[in-house]
Amino acid sequence: MSQLRAFLAIDIDEDLKAKIYRIIKEFGQIDANIKYVELENLHLTLKFFGDIDTEGLDVLSSKISDVVSNFDSFNVKIKGCGAFPNTNRIKVIWLGIDEDETVKRLHDELDKEFVKLGFDKDKKFSTHLTVGRMRSGKNKDKVKSKIEEFSEVEIGEMAVERIILKKSTLTPQGPIYEDLEVFEL
Repeated sequence: MSQLRAFLAIDIDEDLKAKIYRIIKEFGQIDANIKYVELENLHLTLKFFGDIDTEGLDVLSSKISDVVSNFDSFNVKIKGCGAFPNTNRIKVIWLGIDEDETVKRLHDELDKEFVKLGFDKDKKFSTHLTVGRMRSGKNKDKVKSKIEEFSEVEIGEMAVERIILKKSTLTPQGPIYEDLEVFEL
């Protein structure tokens, strides 16, 4: 029985990636131990499945198709910057999603179906775009100040017209993502 590491995501528009890169560059000027997400890997995660059996992909795919058939394309606005768990204990630096009601509804509908398949229910879904992970507390105060400086930053709006089931292969250089299936809204 073979397995693969999988997640369901919304890819970020190419034209917004340049603006996001400028934010990443600003953080990069701080001498901090931050691992940034590669631009081609930027996405909004709807569900992280972890390691799943490849035999179950058809059933999973069918459930995703059923849910997305009830959704039309919609817009999201990437706005604001913050940290998980918070700016005093920074582990993840993120950009926020404004006007995210439809993303949350899509997530909740999908998650209901995934629970029926035996996946854990997401405890607290937060629509965000991870841009970096702090590996140590080095210059944390400067990073916190930069996060606060960008707390209201407006990256832009994009249309969400599809969601993608992706395979993630972990390597020492970072993850490699591969699209397994695209679901049009």
